Amino acid sequence: MKIKIENSSYKYISDNSNECDEDTAFLVSKQNEKFLNDAKSKGAYILTPQVLQYQLGIDSVKIIGITGTNGKTTTAAAIYSFMLDLGFKTALQGTRGFFINEERVKEKGLTTPPLLETIDNIYKAKEQGCQYFVMEVSSHALDQGRVESLKFALKVFTNLTQDHLDYHKSFDEYKRVKSQFFADESLKLINKDSTKIEFNPKNCYTYALDAPASFNITAFTLNEGISAIVRYLGEQSDFYSPMHGLFNVYNLLAAISSVKLLTDKKIDEICEVVENFAGVSGRMEVVGTSPLIIVDFAHTPDGMQQVLDSMKDKELVVVFGAGGNRDKSKRVMMGRVANRFAKKIYLTSDNPRDEEPMDIIMDIYEGIEDKQKVKVASLREDAIRLAIQELNDGEVLMVLGKGDEEFQEIKGEKIAFDDRVVIREILNKKEG
Repeated sequence: MKIKIENSSYKYISDNSNECDEDTAFLVSKQNEKFLNDAKSKGAYILTPQVLQYQLGIDSVKIIGITGTNGKTTTAAAIYSFMLDLGFKTALQGTRGFFINEERVKEKGLTTPPLLETIDNIYKAKEQGCQYFVMEVSSHALDQGRVESLKFALKVFTNLTQDHLDYHKSFDEYKRVKSQFFADESLKLINKDSTKIEFNPKNCYTYALDAPASFNITAFTLNEGISAIVRYLGEQSDFYSPMHGLFNVYNLLAAISSVKLLTDKKIDEICEVVENFAGVSGRMEVVGTSPLIIVDFAHTPDGMQQVLDSMKDKELVVVFGAGGNRDKSKRVMMGRVANRFAKKIYLTSDNPRDEEPMDIIMDIYEGIEDKQKVKVASLREDAIRLAIQELNDGEVLMVLGKGDEEFQEIKGEKIAFDDRVVIREILNKKEG
């Protein structure tokens, strides 16, 4: 990436040594330090992230970083929404793109972009008067140093379950990478019901539904949305959300707690704006109402369990697969989760990448005890169509794994595919 800079002895900054020259400084970081000598040989000025942040004057923007296996996107989006509704100028960077004060500035990209792009985004937010910059922080970004030198006003931990073992190789390593984010003395907010993370207790607050914590839910119902009572010290207030699922109680509590810690607004004031946040596209998104069809991004055993458990009082039909060239050990576990909750299961492709779809499907199939529940259609559109055709009255169809993704990755190509579009087309033809 290459950005233009004003009032400096150089005109541009890049994190790619191939783009460097006497007019283009090189931002050195953990990710690209092996190319430092190459940049020097081209006469480039060498810049550290700390110096660049000082030069851009972005210290005035308070950065909120959210990490965890599940819930990052929804929690980040909820904090962003609450802040805006409470009158604070705020930016949001993450899986869904980059937003400044309710305007989408960039389309979807990496959960956590390279460091230079993040610093540039913070600068753009500052120029638009933003007081807060909310960002998702992935385990890959932590391991690769993509957030090094950023000064976080608050670090939030959602939960930790098995994911990305294709990259981290073991759960212990995945846990170590996540835990290092919380090793310093910065302000932290930790999900106390998720006990697998390690953190520095200094400047640490907690939230929970079960365990005693700084922020607690004292009562809640999941009928027709979420109604709950949140308590913090001497303050207590109730809120309503149109969202579904126990996991979203955690996400909303994390967001309410974050806003309280950062702004010191009264809990009552924060809870008043919760209802305005309807959730994130592709996360428990209702695509059809008669029959009820829901699309969700859940693509891990824990993610599937949370989503399906939130609808366990319904007769569930599930369409899902698993990504290729990723952690294979989770596939059988995903099969077990589907077997536990679903009345009917349609196994199909997710993003097969370089693997054969049927090989992935058979890995999942091994985890399903009641094989009579299962039908297989390797083409995802066929599986969705078959599931809809065979849906009985009272059954709810859950299409899991891709959420709001608009493509499938197959043999190195990104092919246009959106579960929601496919479902609506099938429903329209059915009605016609």
